[in-house]
This record gives sequence, structure tokens and C-alpha cells, in this order.
Amino acid sequence: MNEHNSSSAHTRGSILVGKDVETRLKELARVPVLLVACDYDGTLAPITDNPDKARPTRESVAAVRQLASMPDTHVAVISGRALRDLAALSRLPEEIHLVGSHGSEFDVGFADDLRPEQQDLRDRLLKELNQIARRDLGFIIEPKPAGVAFHYRKADPEIAAEALDAILNGPGKWEGVHLKSGKMVMELSVLDLNKGHALDRLRAEVSAEAVVFAGDDVTDEQAFAHLGGPDLGLKVGPGLTLAHARLENPLEVAQALALLAERRRAWLMGEHALPIERHSLLSNQSTVALVTADASVNWMCHPRADSPAVFAGLLGGARAGHFSISRHDKSPPISHRYLDGTMITETRWSDITVTDYLDCSDQGSSVSPEQVQIPSGPLPEQVQIPSGSSASAGRTNLIRVVEGTGRIRIEFAPRLDFSRAPTGVHVTNGGLGVWGAAETMILLSPGVSWDIVNDGPHQTAVADVQLDGTPLELTLCLGVHLHPPRSGRAETDRRRITKQYWRDWVEGLTLPPVAAEEVARSALVLKALCYKPSGAVMAAATTSLPEVMGGVRNWDYRYCWPRDASMSAAALLSLGSTQEAGALLDWILDRVEHLPSPEQLRPVYPLVGDEALPEAVLPELAGYAGSRPVRIGNAAEHQVQLDVFGPVVNLAWQLCQVGMTLTERHWQLVKAVVGAVATRWHQPDHGIWEERRPPRHHVHSKVMCWMAVDRAIKIAQRLDRDLARCWSPLRHRIAADVIENGWSEQRRSYTSAYGSTDIDAGLLWIGLSGLIPPTDSRFVSTLKAVESELRDGHTVYRYRHDDGLPGMEGGFLICTSWLIEAYVLIGQLDDARTLFDRYLDLCGPTGLLPEQYDPRTERLLGNHPQAYSHLGLINAALALSSANHG
Repeated sequence: MNEHNSSSAHTRGSILVGKDVETRLKELARVPVLLVACDYDGTLAPITDNPDKARPTRESVAAVRQLASMPDTHVAVISGRALRDLAALSRLPEEIHLVGSHGSEFDVGFADDLRPEQQDLRDRLLKELNQIARRDLGFIIEPKPAGVAFHYRKADPEIAAEALDAILNGPGKWEGVHLKSGKMVMELSVLDLNKGHALDRLRAEVSAEAVVFAGDDVTDEQAFAHLGGPDLGLKVGPGLTLAHARLENPLEVAQALALLAERRRAWLMGEHALPIERHSLLSNQSTVALVTADASVNWMCHPRADSPAVFAGLLGGARAGHFSISRHDKSPPISHRYLDGTMITETRWSDITVTDYLDCSDQGSSVSPEQVQIPSGPLPEQVQIPSGSSASAGRTNLIRVVEGTGRIRIEFAPRLDFSRAPTGVHVTNGGLGVWGAAETMILLSPGVSWDIVNDGPHQTAVADVQLDGTPLELTLCLGVHLHPPRSGRAETDRRRITKQYWRDWVEGLTLPPVAAEEVARSALVLKALCYKPSGAVMAAATTSLPEVMGGVRNWDYRYCWPRDASMSAAALLSLGSTQEAGALLDWILDRVEHLPSPEQLRPVYPLVGDEALPEAVLPELAGYAGSRPVRIGNAAEHQVQLDVFGPVVNLAWQLCQVGMTLTERHWQLVKAVVGAVATRWHQPDHGIWEERRPPRHHVHSKVMCWMAVDRAIKIAQRLDRDLARCWSPLRHRIAADVIENGWSEQRRSYTSAYGSTDIDAGLLWIGLSGLIPPTDSRFVSTLKAVESELRDGHTVYRYRHDDGLPGMEGGFLICTSWLIEAYVLIGQLDDARTLFDRYLDLCGPTGLLPEQYDPRTERLLGNHPQAYSHLGLINAALALSSANHG
């Protein structure tokens, strides 16, 4: 078959050049799995008269090396040269795929797989072309594993034309011979393979979601013909082509690859990620959002906090979604803070102030929601905000108010479903509408003139506004329904009600004398993490903020762990807020009542319902500071974690202690939990740290089972003394088992699991729970072991042993709080105060804490804000306050 010049007569139409090429390369830099493939001669290496002297440019080698070193980035060179010659000439590293003979040769031993008749045909071709080459000394014969290349660049043009005619009408017509024509070369092969087939094979092998292919030769058109969708073909040099864009020479190829490498590394590494603690939490107790210290909302899910994200810039950079307000000159703000006693943030420049909050005007404030009215003036066509309703029935209003006299830039870039779904924005009367959403999403922005900018499959709305002293109100309404408009000053009412909602609650707390301001902020965070419609309490507001920078320890904490939630509600209860405890116990009882037996209570649930939380990876997102993968769902739901029972019953006991009458439903829950403990306490489990390895007999889990029975007995002594006597032997058996089997004479400490030598911070609960008294030498010795092996300056690691995952995580802040409480128990108050002061030093600018602190890099790590870290701060402050007044 003669393929001579078969595709060079076609073209895709308009060809991208210059800045347009740069734009496409920047888009492709963000593709989750990328394949970059190039021809060799005329692309990576300049064309030379002597093919044996063709070397790739230094710049090209540097660029392809950089690309090949990046995660989920694959590089290949597909050349007409024999593979052995290609490897010898290019000297490229082994992580770069080399494919020779126009895509026929993927490995050096390839020729051995030719059938005998094909080998004979190849030998005949070599003999015949050698005969033709005798006509001029300028001809060069290049034997290949599956054929022969006939080079005529240095031959006399007239003699070369005669030779080509002889080839075309001679061996070029032999049966089984496939002819390809390139730049001053003609190749005859016994196989019908081409660069397009090779590209398809490579794409499949690496599961590439997009391909960049650069080539200069006629044979490269076969590769261009196989490109589609988001792929980009780069034609090097002149000529008709199927490629999408044109580069002039190998130098421009090197520059394009360098740009691609630079942008891809920036995307993979998180594009100068803002420190985690410099994000502030907004909440309406239905969903949450994070706003940065420079007034960019870069994290928000809808309709619930565990739903898909509308803005995910936190985990994927600006292209993953954000809602930003900045001064036109990009100067940084001079302050960012919460309004005292609220979850309302204020970001201030010298002449501009941005106030952000999630509307709580229907959340039970003493001001009636009916007092809130919708502003007069035009609204987006056919869409109006429901009066006095913001978060009910899945509705959310994110309100941003800009005041001052400066010039600002607003960028509104929603990205549905973690940026996986194409998201369009359109200008309408009074604001913007969002295309592609399952329900209505509008941005009310009266008086703002928007420009719509395309960003791959998405669109972004941009506006430059000169403020004149009149407040500019931007209200993002999600899940709105049609409703008649009303007149009035809606935003000022909504802000007043939201402010009053949070302040009324804080003013009802009994704050300790130690760190009262920090305790109040921590309490607000825990309150903000409560999902009011169901009573669930989420562990953190985010997913996949890393425990190891650049590592794989990235988990989704936007769900409710009954253990963690009970500890959060208990911390609020200790400050005088009872509502969260009762609502959470109702929520847990709802889970138990749907189970065949209470011992099957799962470690983690969604905020609503009982559906499974299958763990999945989002390759579309590069992760915070390049920490991949980004996960949604949590496989911990399949684990056995027996420690869940202790905090649940302890919460019920604390309700009794503060004088609350335990409802009959809550008492039934306590009895069900004790029954579950009786059935399962002696079994191995995965423990509080959710290690992804086989279950063990964890000491902390046994202690929590003991605590569940102990607290149930204390309740029963008030409600049913017969039950208290009945449960007493179970409490004794569990304690005796822990004391006998949990202690290690070798370590002079209790250990993480029976028969183990590992130490973990959860062992402090042997004393904190009351299983053994704080004066017991074994508790003091265990505390010293935790202090010696796990404490590092400001923080305490949860453990140091190998858990089967790569990377060294930071210290857990809640473990630090446990050590502070333990110091107080044994009377080491100076140590407790010193460590608590260091704990407070770790709070971010607005008082928020993520999960961990790495003393080596001095960075805060993990999901943010973390309930554990804030309840730990509260409990440590209470313990110190109690000791100071004891």
C-alpha cells in the first residue's frame, strides 16, 4: 500500500499561533493525566544533513525531563528512526517512552517477532534499495527492524528524482510493502503501523485524558489525525496540516514544552497555596464556606457541607472555582478578622471593606425572619429570593458586602461538582445566572456590569467596579425558588439577624477564666460545624487538606463520626450549651434504630441519612499544594471502631450532670449501647486512628468500652438501680482485662494494643477516663512514655510506628490537649500551662485550627477547621481553669 503524502493535503482550518497556543497549553497543564509526545528529527532535534549527527536541543531535553518527572505526566518520543538508534542519539532518561520505526517498534527485540516471510521481504527490500543507492554517493540507506529508510537529502536532485521513481514503481509496489514519505526520506516497511496507532497505544497504556503531540514530518500527520477532544497537535514548520497549532522551529517546541512544564508543575504543586490556617470559616449550620485572608471564597459545598463543591479552589487552584474580591491594583488587605462573637468576617483595605457571611436569618434568632425583606429593584428574570428564608430546604445565601470608595475587581467562577461539570455563567437582569446546575443558582449584583470569560469547559464572570461610598451587595443564592419580590433593606436586616444569632448563643455560654476569647472562638467553630437540620456534627469543614505536604494522607472529614461528634457536643455542654447534645443523641438514636442490632453502629455517616460513603478519587483536582489524591467519601465506614461507644454514653451522662432530664429515647440509646459493648468489647478493632491494617485489641478502644459502661451505671443509679447492679460486673471485667493485658513490663507503659510495644497518645485516656486513678504509678509511667516518645515542642504525635502509609504526618493537636489534661491530673501545672500557651500560639489569625502541626516545617496541616482541635482547646482551658480554682 502506498501512503505517500496521503494526509498532507488536509487541514483542520484555522491554525493557532502565539498567545492562543500558550492559552491551550495552560489549559492542558491542568489535565489530570497528560501524555506529551513528540517526533524526534525536526522537532526535538534540528534537521541536519547527516542524520547520525542529529541531537536534541538542550532546552528540549530539560523540558521533557521536567515533564516526565511529574506525577500523572507521561512523555514519549515517536520517531521514524530505529529504536536502537533513537535511544543512542537522544540519550533520554528511561522514564521517557521511546517508540521507533514510525510507531512500529516499542522495544528493542521487536524484530524477532516478525514472521519468516516478513523477515525475507525486509531483506529483499534492503538489497534492492542498496542497488538503487549506488546511483549517487549522496544516498544514505538506514536499515530498520521492519524495513528500510532511503535518505536523499544530500543526493543530486535529478538523480534523486529518478531513484524515487524507481522505488515507487519497483519495491514500493511489492505485495506486503507499505511506503511512507517524509522530509527528504522515503521508508518502506513490511508492517502497516504508523504514529497514529502508536499514539493510541500509548494513550491507552497510561490512561491519558489528553494528548499533546508535536511533529514536523508528513508521517506525523498520521498522529495528528488520531487527536480529538481536548488534545492539541503542534505542527512544526510550514505545510498543510491536521494539527491545531503551528510552531516555527525546534526552538519554539522547546519553549512550548517549557511553558507546559512550568504551568503543570504550578498546578500540581498548588500554585502558591495560602497557609491552611489563613482560611476563615463561614456557616449557616446547613453548609459552610472558607474565605481567605484576601477575601476569596475558595471552598463551598451545596446544598450541604458534605455535598459536591461549587468553589473548590482550595484543592485545585483558581480554575477549580472561587469568588474573589480584590483591589484593582492587587494590593493585599491590611486586616482580616471575625466580628466579635460571630461567624461574620471582615476584610479591610485602607479604603475598602468586604464583609462576608452565610445568612442565618431563619436560624432561630430572637429577631423574626418575617422582618427580613427583599431589596427593591430588578432581580434576575423569573427568579426571586424567598422572603426571610436562607438555609431551609437546601437554600443558602452567601452574602458579600463591599463598602468604600476604591476601585475593585470581582471574579465569580463557580465550578459545579468539584469542577467536573461544565459550568456556564450568563448575564441577566440584575445579576448572573449559573448554567448547568441541577437547581437554581443566581448572583444578585445590582448595578454591576459583567464580562464573561471562557475558561475551557467553564465560564468566569469578571467586573471592575468603582465604589462611590454606597455599599455594594453581592448575594449568591443557591437553591432558590420563585417568590414575589418585596421592598426594604434586606441586607442590613439579614446581617443584623445573623450577627445576633451567633452573639446571642455565645453570650449564653459560661466561659472559663483561662483563654476565654480563644474558647469562645473554638465554641463558635464547633457550633458552626453542627448540621442543624439533622443534629449531626461534622469532623471538619473540608476534604483532603494534607497531613503530609505533597503526600497521599488526604481524607474526607466532612461527615459525622459519632465518636468525634459526641466529644464536640460534650465540649459545648461543658460551656453550658445543651441543644447540640440533645440533637446529636437523637441523630445517633435514629442511626441505631435503622440497624439490625446496635453494635453495628458505623464509625462514620453522612450528615443526613445512612447511605454509604464510598471512597473515590478526584483526579481533576491537583490537591492543596500538590497533595494528591483528592478524596471524597471515607473508607473508614467499613472499619470496626469499638471506641465509638464511650463518648456517646459519656455525653448522655454529662447531660444528667448539668441537670438535664434524660429523655426516654436517650435512655433507650444508653441501654442499647451497653448491650453493644457487652457483645463486642472483647473483639479486635481498627481503633480511633483508623489505621488501614488488620484489626488489633486496641487499649484505647477497650478503655472507651469501659467508659461507656461506667457512665451508663452512673446514669442507671439515678434511673434504674437494678440495671446499675446488673452492669457492674461487665465494667469490672473490661477494666481487669485492660489492666492485665494492656500493660507492657518491657516498655513500663500501657501500649497501643495487646502484645504490642507501640505507644500512642490515646493511652492517656486510661487516666483521663477514670479507669485507673491519676495517682497510679502505671498511669504516670504511661504519661511519661507518651511525653518522651510522642511530644515534640508544641505538639504531640498520635503515634510514631509504621502505619503502612508513606510520609511522616504532623502532631495531632487533640493529642496535645490530652497531654495538657493529663499534666493537670497528676499535678504538673507548670508543664500544662506552658504547653497550653504553645497550643494557643498555633491558632491562625482568626483563631482557627486545622488537625495537625508539623514541628519540622512549622506548618499547620490537615482538614480545617478541625473539631478535634477546637474541642481539645476548650477541654484543656477548662482543666486549667479548674486547677487554678481548685
